[in-house]
Amino acid sequence: MENVLSLSPDAFRQTAEAIEAQVGRVVVGQRALIRQTLITMLAGGNALLEGVPGLGKTMLVRTLAEAVDCSFARIQFTPDLMPADIVGTNLVVEDEQGRRRFQFEAGPIFANLVLADEINRATPKTQSAMLEAMQEHNVTVAKVTRSLPEPFFVLATQNPLEMEGTYPLPEAQLDRFFFKIDVPYPDVDDLVEIANRTTGAEIPHAEAAADGETILQMQALARSVPIAAHVTAYAARLVKATHPDDENAPDAVRRYVRYGASPRGMQALILAGKIIALLEGRYNVALDDLRAAALPALRHRLILNFEAQAEGVAADTVIAAVLEGVEA
Repeated sequence: MENVLSLSPDAFRQTAEAIEAQVGRVVVGQRALIRQTLITMLAGGNALLEGVPGLGKTMLVRTLAEAVDCSFARIQFTPDLMPADIVGTNLVVEDEQGRRRFQFEAGPIFANLVLADEINRATPKTQSAMLEAMQEHNVTVAKVTRSLPEPFFVLATQNPLEMEGTYPLPEAQLDRFFFKIDVPYPDVDDLVEIANRTTGAEIPHAEAAADGETILQMQALARSVPIAAHVTAYAARLVKATHPDDENAPDAVRRYVRYGASPRGMQALILAGKIIALLEGRYNVALDDLRAAALPALRHRLILNFEAQAEGVAADTVIAAVLEGVEA
């Protein structure tokens, strides 16, 4: 409890605002993207970003690492990438006396903020190497389990347009992502500002607004936020209503959903709601906090059927129907 008590809710909000301000010095616009990425990090989770190339996804993670003064690593996923390229491997080294021994060479996964670029381009075998790291915050190499540095945060990207030569992420791995965040294309004003910032003589950089220990304290404080029983029950009803066999499921769910969100979806809703409440200066979770987190927390956890794919119905449309149909 020391970490919780050493940081006040006001300090939490001020530190989060300072981090967002530093990231905003480099990343133009994209306020919702920055806020949702920060919420994911403060929840101790992982984020999946989906957007076309060139929208600043890599820059966002690199800038966030600078703003929280943490180590950063980028892994470019390709079809020939092997699990050892991610987690590391044992090498044979020779000492001064000529004796040989195994020495572990850590992979790029041993960083605080890890960018998994185009994660769906790697084979399922390599994708599975990320599962233990994302869920357990440790990796196992040659029967030895090694802990990853804390805080640990994976931000994976995938391109929604170019699907040739890709391996879609399995549902089990998608469920490990706390948020799935859609990266929108910038408007004209933001494009002008991007041009001004990136084609001039001086390129802006972020300054450290927090450190790793502060992030761990913020994560601990977020989990300590109280939540009323009826708010938790509302989160449970929302998640249950995404299943077509539930009595409260709206027509859109019964028609377009093959399988609904997992219990991890409810956990993400509640934890994100706690962080949103703190960011707004409150120490209690409101129903609106859960609604604000519903889309990024649930959109990748719904398995749509063939009818939805044929009619072009997106998961966001189904979730909007759930939010409208489930009574508070």
